[in-house]
Amino acid sequence: MEDKLYKILSIDGGGIKGVFPASFLTSIEESVGGKICEHFDLIVGTSTGGIIALALGAGISSKEILEFYEKDGPNIFKGTKLLRFFRHLGISKYDNAALKKALETKFGDKKLGDSCCRLVIPSLNLENGEVYVYKTAHNPRFERDYKVKMVDVALATSAAPTYFPTHRSAAGLPLIDGGVWANNPMGVAVVEALGPLGWQKGEFKILSIGCTQEPLKIKAARKLALGLGYWSLKIVDAMMAGQSSFSLGTAQWLAGHENVFRVNPVVSNGKYKIDLVKEISSLKGMGDFEARKALPSIRHFFDTKSEPFEPSHKL
Repeated sequence: MEDKLYKILSIDGGGIKGVFPASFLTSIEESVGGKICEHFDLIVGTSTGGIIALALGAGISSKEILEFYEKDGPNIFKGTKLLRFFRHLGISKYDNAALKKALETKFGDKKLGDSCCRLVIPSLNLENGEVYVYKTAHNPRFERDYKVKMVDVALATSAAPTYFPTHRSAAGLPLIDGGVWANNPMGVAVVEALGPLGWQKGEFKILSIGCTQEPLKIKAARKLALGLGYWSLKIVDAMMAGQSSFSLGTAQWLAGHENVFRVNPVVSNGKYKIDLVKEISSLKGMGDFEARKALPSIRHFFDTKSEPFEPSHKL
């Protein structure tokens, strides 16, 4: 009898750049048939990737998710350039009213426990600085999160500092974007597999989809000690690059290089931004193009469907 091989899907954060993984998965879905969630035993997503993961778990097709970004993205990131600039100085660049309304339309009253697949969605608790990770009931110890509405989970994981306001959970916890510590959640996914799920190295493989990456442009400064004026504009880029590299290395080491597949095309600096909605069509085209290239090497993720998810606790 052939040994069981579990499959994991990991999706990065990136705001409107979530169009790329949504388009990528749409093309894959059209090629292999069925829905993406039917082919994976665990889906992990952060921020915009968390929204996609929740939608996949809710049984929503990748095509519908892509249409969500195309239709609602411009309204979520709306406002004049001048207004956004002045808002950004003192408060969040956008309020989350349009995002919340769009999520409510898409998810309704669905809860995490309605997911047809195991889900892991990172966030951060501002009250004490501890990570806050939403999980379906795929372990007997996870007996609370499955009762939380998907809309609340989505708002928490996507509350990007300076872009959207902090999200208050039903219990009153101030939660922000999981991207501040796990924008690339591959490492989180592998730890979940080896820990709570009890899968062993060699028993699972992971497909990771980013939201595009830019070359890191930071001065080496051999003779000049750069200060706040320079680093205030670059520190986030450096931290994000370091976190993603560490997450990828962690996944490769713990799961085995041969079991890790990463899709994250390099683009020119400044080409795409978290809220640059005018590039939606470009991101969509790139997603389709990269899926066409990648399909032969990742088709083994879709040759068979995963066994139905049976949670430890049910609604």
